[in-house]
Amino acid sequence: MGICTIALASCTSTKNMYSWYNYEDISYKYSKKSTDELQVKLLSEYQKITGNQKGLRAVVPPGLYAEYGYLLCKTGKMDEGISFLKQEIKLYPESEKYISRIIKQLEE
Repeated sequence: MGICTIALASCTSTKNMYSWYNYEDISYKYSKKSTDELQVKLLSEYQKITGNQKGLRAVVPPGLYAEYGYLLCKTGKMDEGISFLKQEIKLYPESEKYISRIIKQLEE
C-alpha cells in the first residue's frame, strides 16, 4: 500500500512557483535583436506576468518588477518605471541596495 501511495504521489505534477507565460521566448528574442516590435511584446509580457500571477507563491518572480521598471524608464516612462523598481524592493527587500542605486542613477 505504501509503495502505491509513493508511486501515485510521484506522478502528480507540481505547480510552478511563478507564472512566466511566454517571457523566456520573448526576452531571448529581444536580447538578440532589440526592435520596437519586440520591445512592445516584452512590455506586454511583463504586464501579463505582473498583473496575472497564477504561480504557487502568487507573487511576481524576483527581479521581474526591476526588469519591467528599468525598461519602462528606458522608454521614457520614468515615473511608472521607478514605481515598479520600488515595488521590487518592497516585495524583495534583499534587492534594496542594488535597486536603490539604479533608481538614484535614473533620477540624476
